[in-house]
Amino acid sequence: MEPLTLTEAVGAEFAPETTYLNTSTCGLLPRRGVEAVKAAAELNATGSPDGGNSFDAVTAARASFARLVEVPGERVALGSAVAVHVGLIAASLPPGSEVLCAEGDFASVINPFVVRGDLKVRYVPLEALAGSVRPETALVAFSAVQSADGRVADLAAVRAAAAAHGARTLVDATQAAGWLPFDAGSFDYTVTGGYKYLMAPRGASFLTVTEEAQESLTPFHAGWIAGEDIWDSTYGPVAELARSARRFDEPPPFLPYVGAEQSLALLEEIGVENVRAHTTALAARFREGLVSLGHEPVPADSVVVATPGLAHRLDALTEADIVVSVRAGKLRASFHLYNTAADVDRALDVLAG
Repeated sequence: MEPLTLTEAVGAEFAPETTYLNTSTCGLLPRRGVEAVKAAAELNATGSPDGGNSFDAVTAARASFARLVEVPGERVALGSAVAVHVGLIAASLPPGSEVLCAEGDFASVINPFVVRGDLKVRYVPLEALAGSVRPETALVAFSAVQSADGRVADLAAVRAAAAAHGARTLVDATQAAGWLPFDAGSFDYTVTGGYKYLMAPRGASFLTVTEEAQESLTPFHAGWIAGEDIWDSTYGPVAELARSARRFDEPPPFLPYVGAEQSLALLEEIGVENVRAHTTALAARFREGLVSLGHEPVPADSVVVATPGLAHRLDALTEADIVVSVRAGKLRASFHLYNTAADVDRALDVLAG
C-alpha cells in the first residue's frame, strides 16, 4: 500500500471547526476512530455478544504502537494513564533509591516517586541531566519533549550517561511519539499517553519495558488479563503470569482502545517521518513569525512553541477561534498533521494585532 499523503489523510479524517493549535493538550480524533468507537458503543448498548469485549482492538493497538516505537510487541504493556505506569515503576524501586529528574518536568513523571517518601528524588535542569548522573543514581526519569515549552532532551547523551553509571532510564514520550521518530528499545522503560500526538481517546496509554528491566518490576495491579492464558485466569490465584510485558497491563478500557487502534493505524499509514517533516516546518514558520513580531520563543527543535510574554493574548486568540494554551506562564502552540501554513499565519495575524 502506498503511504497516504498528508493532504489525503487530513481531507479524509479531519474537519476541525477551529484553528486548532493545541495537540500538546489533546489531539484531534480521526473520523475512522470516532466511527469505530460509536459502533462499539452501539454494540454494547444493544446487548451484542461483541459489545464491550474488544480484545482484538487491544491486541491490534499494542502491535501498532510497538511498530511505531520500534520494539517487539512482547515488550509493550497497556494501561489507562502515564501516572499509573510510572507508579508501577516507582513501587518497584528499593527504599533509598535515587531518582534523577528534570526540573519542571510533567507531574506524572515525578509525583509517583515523590509520594513514596522513601526515595531520594533529585532535580537538575534538563540540559544538565546527562552530566548529573552519578554512581548512586538508580533511575533517570524525564520527558523526551518537555510539556511546558517543547524542549527536546538529549536522549543519546542521557542514555550513555545512565549506562556508564549503571542507572536505568525512564522516558515519557507523550509529547514525542507520533511526530518524533523514537526508539523505545534504547531505554529501560518508556511511558506514552495516547491522547496527544497519537490522537487516541483518553484512557489508552503504553508502557515499554526491556526484557532485563521486566525482572525488576512486580505486576502489582495484575488482574485476570495478566495471566498467560487469560480465560484460565478469570478466578484466582493466577496459575501463570504472562511471559511478556502483558503481565504489567492494567485491565484495558475497551472503548479507548477501539479508537486507539484506528489512530495508530493512520499514523503507520502516513509515517512518523512524514509527520515530523510537516509539523516541524509549521513550527519553524510560527517561530520565525513570532521573532518578526518582536517575541522570542523558547529555543527548541520541536513542534511545540512556547513564548514568554504572550500569555495575556490567550483571550484574543480564543475569541478568534484559535485554540492554544498557556503553560508555565508561556503561550504554547503545538502543531500536528492536521495543521496547515494558513493556521500558522492566522495565529500570527491575531498576535500582530
